[in-house]
Amino acid sequence: MKHMLDRPVWSALETRQRTFAEGDDLARRYGPSIIPFAATATDDPENLHALGRLVPAGETVILAQAENIVLPPALVATMTADAVQMIAGQAFQAVADPRIQQLTRQDAAEMLALASLTKPGPFTLEALSLGEFWGVKIDGRLAAMAGERMKQPGYSELSGVCSHPDFRGGGLARLLSLFVANRIMARGEVPYLHAFANNAAAIKLYESIGFRLRSAMNIAVVQRAG
Repeated sequence: MKHMLDRPVWSALETRQRTFAEGDDLARRYGPSIIPFAATATDDPENLHALGRLVPAGETVILAQAENIVLPPALVATMTADAVQMIAGQAFQAVADPRIQQLTRQDAAEMLALASLTKPGPFTLEALSLGEFWGVKIDGRLAAMAGERMKQPGYSELSGVCSHPDFRGGGLARLLSLFVANRIMARGEVPYLHAFANNAAAIKLYESIGFRLRSAMNIAVVQRAG
């Protein structure tokens, strides 16, 4: 691992989000009720074996890293994908909009419904335990949201960016991405994010507000073999 963001899951669970970690110094994962991410420190056989022990039968986890993903015999990939990791390349445009409000656990069910509809990435009712989420409501409905997920020393991930189909085209995803990125930078941290490599629209949006490509990423959804 040349940079801590090459294995962002491991770096987060080893440092700022260690309290959410299950596992040991060889392999760790977030609690299954939070987000289904897991990682190893290296691809040494003992690390991979430890990863296999963290995934019980009937459960899936997601691996995300810059290096090619290597699996132990105990695990098999049910899906793989190419992704990109983008990082702030400049200061962001300041935004102020009275419609933006912090989302709370009272909004969790509506947030989960929006994420299930738009599929911005893994999202659970416990996502709010990882970082702040902000949204815009229109006529009492959650129209769009964005928040923070993984955190490493000096870095925070912008995540969960999505807009309801009924409200797309109004610039809400851009607005909330800028808002959350600015909050991260105000803390002296660097915002970064992930997107599927084939999601040209999302990548174009993030480039337009000041993110640049940092690394290609490999994604795998895995479960126990057999």
